[in-house]
Amino acid sequence: MMLAQRSRRTAVILAWLGVLAPVSGFHKFYLGQPVWGTLYLLLSWTQIPRVACAIEGLLLLTQPAEAFAAVDVDAKDVSGGLDPKQINALGTALRELDTLRQEGLISELEFEQKRRLLLDRVA
Repeated sequence: MMLAQRSRRTAVILAWLGVLAPVSGFHKFYLGQPVWGTLYLLLSWTQIPRVACAIEGLLLLTQPAEAFAAVDVDAKDVSGGLDPKQINALGTALRELDTLRQEGLISELEFEQKRRLLLDRVA
């Protein structure tokens, strides 16, 4: 499915709207970051999302067009080019690693190091 290219101008307007409106985070939804958007909505009763929206609006405004386009392209490729077999193999390896940790055969530090190595191969 091909997504339409996002407008930096719209993202900036939505970010600054989050500073003025009683709820924040619409720019996150627009940019394809629904988890962050939900967090902003949940924290809208505090000043934290408003400050973050102001900072992000300024960053989006001053960001070069090429950098914004690159982030937009990354957001479209959610799968990262992985096939389902790779994802299943990664899940199996992580479960086996967790089993070793739970059985006390490896330490927490070793578990975390090996987990990061596995995840870094994917990224």
